[in-house]
Amino acid sequence: MDTIRSFKGYGKVDPAEEQAFRRKTRKRLIILTVSVVLLLAVIIGAVAGTLIHNRNKGNDSADVQGSNASAQSIKAVCSQTLYPESCYNSISEINKSNSTDPEELLKLSLQVVLNSLSELSSLPKSLEKVATDETVKKALNVCDTVLNDAVDYLRDSISSMDVKSGEKLLSGTKIDDLKTWLSTAITNQETCLDALEEMNSTFLAETKSRMQNSSEYASNSLAIVSKIAGILGKLNIPIHRKLLAEKEDRFPEWVFPGVRRLLQESRPTPNVTVAGDGTGNVTTIKAAMAMVPKKSKSMFIIYIKEGVYKENVVLDKSFWNVMIYGDGKDKSVVSGDLNFVDGTPTFSTATFAVAGKGFVAIDMGFKNTAGAAKHQAVAFRSGSDFSVFYRCSFDAFQDTLYPHSNRQFYRDCDVTGTIDFIFGNAAVVFQNCKIMPRQPLSNQFVTITAQGKKDPNQNTGISIQKCVFSALDELTAPTYLGRPWKEYSTTVIMQSTIGAFLNPLGWISWVQGVDPPASIFYGEYMNTGPGAGVDKRVKWAGYKPSLASSDANKFTVGSFIEGPMWLPQKNVMFDSTL
Repeated sequence: MDTIRSFKGYGKVDPAEEQAFRRKTRKRLIILTVSVVLLLAVIIGAVAGTLIHNRNKGNDSADVQGSNASAQSIKAVCSQTLYPESCYNSISEINKSNSTDPEELLKLSLQVVLNSLSELSSLPKSLEKVATDETVKKALNVCDTVLNDAVDYLRDSISSMDVKSGEKLLSGTKIDDLKTWLSTAITNQETCLDALEEMNSTFLAETKSRMQNSSEYASNSLAIVSKIAGILGKLNIPIHRKLLAEKEDRFPEWVFPGVRRLLQESRPTPNVTVAGDGTGNVTTIKAAMAMVPKKSKSMFIIYIKEGVYKENVVLDKSFWNVMIYGDGKDKSVVSGDLNFVDGTPTFSTATFAVAGKGFVAIDMGFKNTAGAAKHQAVAFRSGSDFSVFYRCSFDAFQDTLYPHSNRQFYRDCDVTGTIDFIFGNAAVVFQNCKIMPRQPLSNQFVTITAQGKKDPNQNTGISIQKCVFSALDELTAPTYLGRPWKEYSTTVIMQSTIGAFLNPLGWISWVQGVDPPASIFYGEYMNTGPGAGVDKRVKWAGYKPSLASSDANKFTVGSFIEGPMWLPQKNVMFDSTL
């Protein structure tokens, strides 16, 4: 039986069970300590070897010894990256103290990324001054937004390295955060290039060239962090987690008690009510958003009464902890029609877009009514870390739902569309959702997903678990579960019901007739329904028609998005495991 968690209160822990858990945890922590030592052994060995070598030569210069030891340490750390030369050169340049401490070298690698991104972030504005094409200016505006957000994520990453007294840097939560934010910094740079490319901008080559260093540096830092994360993952150590009884629910320690009580309410008292008929505090959602304090640590709640709100809403990265709830996914609806054909970059077509952490939407509908003929037209875009969508609907045609980046969870939601209608590079899990492909234009086929993982160390991908795939209307076009968008695209469909509409191949290449690279990870696990048979599926090297349970478990809420650490505050049910 699946364990379904909802969040109504706390429970007590059995003392004997807790004592046993503590003994087990102590044992695991000992193993962790040994493993971390082993991880650093190559660095220590390199440093020791250098010192011995210097002594044997009679070199008494402490400066030379320190410099050589530091160089060997940096080489050892950088040997784990995709770009070891740029890693070594960039860290060595700013390692003024000749540090050999791996944690300090990680901090220096993050500083390298921040310096490079800060310099790059001024480029879009300077190019916009000389651009003459309005669509290119819009693409450059996308670059300006995402590159400045990337700078913020690097600042967040560096700040997280400043641990308090007695606090360990190598904790599961800190490593998860670092991996997520560095993954997002890489994604944001890729988003800039995508926007310029789709608008046929002549600035693409220059931007790509100027971006090379920052892209490599971010990849290097992510690789270094991932090596530490790998040990924690293999040991499955529940860092900073409390033992509770099997069916009890819990909140993370970092959620304030007042917020916990607030989120236990099914329809909490709003800070502001939106009603188009004038019966609320304001008549538009934008007016309500103007009242949200910046970077709020407490939840700001907006109730949106029944009605169709024709407006485009954007909440940038400074809007933290915003909750919106309506009267139902078919009753409280936000509707827009921005689209690619009319000259808007895909990123900017979203009817509703969020970037600040902790966003929650409940009982809401989001539409883009541009139609199939207008091509890319996003109903909702989220780059919000720890964002949750519960009993919501996302309705459009091409590119309906854009889980752009960071950690996201969708439960009991409806998603309809035609081409790549769930796409992006977030770490995202869909549970108990209805995925509904619809009839496209006469010359088109349907692809449900398009995942955009660019770097092998990014902790991103699309996981669809315990959902129902069914046609919205009379669907006659060839329909596929998805297509790999980038070199390391990652998508899994698990324990879901798939209708007869699906083409037996299941998946399709981004470039027709050309198999995707073996570096992708696509898989299916224990699906049912007339479309679930895998006998005639694609034969790609990176596709697994029947995942092992150990592999499938990596894409659950508990493993893939660390759901048990943050979802309990959101007052939404979730299945933590398979």
